[in-house]
Amino acid sequence: MILRRLGQGLACLLALIVLAAIVTASRGDPTLYPADGADSQEIELVSHGWHSGLVIPREVLTGEGAGTALRNIATRFRAYPGIEFGWGEARFYRATPTLAQFDLRLALEALFTPGGRDGVVQVVGLEDDARTSFPHSDIVPIRVSKLGLARLLARLDASFRLADNAPIEGGPGLYGPSLFYAGEGRFSAANVCNHWAARLLNAAGLPITPVLDTHPAGLLLDLRWRAGVKALPAANLSKP
Repeated sequence: MILRRLGQGLACLLALIVLAAIVTASRGDPTLYPADGADSQEIELVSHGWHSGLVIPREVLTGEGAGTALRNIATRFRAYPGIEFGWGEARFYRATPTLAQFDLRLALEALFTPGGRDGVVQVVGLEDDARTSFPHSDIVPIRVSKLGLARLLARLDASFRLADNAPIEGGPGLYGPSLFYAGEGRFSAANVCNHWAARLLNAAGLPITPVLDTHPAGLLLDLRWRAGVKALPAANLSKP
């Protein structure tokens, strides 16, 4: 009897998750994605295992859709051809460069504080391509249209809080030549870093499923199923 009730409870939970996935799924915009190869730009989703971000060529950060924050960052990181952007809860993000530094108390506070917690954006300058820069991460190249890119950049620009018409610097980032910036938006269990990355891609026209996108593995699976993109092969770390 106990096992039957447990099974029924798990079945109900699974049904609720599936229903939530269906209800919250976004169809994307077929006028923006897939992109025409003659009028497109490649960006990359990077999954670090617990956190995901986007790598965007620095040269496009002053183009259509970019605002004050991105233009400032394009100048600040002018020595780097690629820029990685990530968003997260201010305290937990800074304290967790890898899973080895995971702090359960900070994680629970970040996820379940009523009203959410302040967000920050990490900006990292990349001297090399994403695969070379992040040999242990999943890299998903995504080709977006010119208009899709403009809409993505506009949404990304809105992720930064401004003061005196400039993004607010918040100290060194977690790795490489990087900085934290004060972010807009509230971090919570319903709005984690992977949702943020997914919504940027949705602005560019890609379909997303927020329930799946809560975890990086689900986001990668979602993008493969619904947008037809997949990760690059793993880096060959045996090369001399």
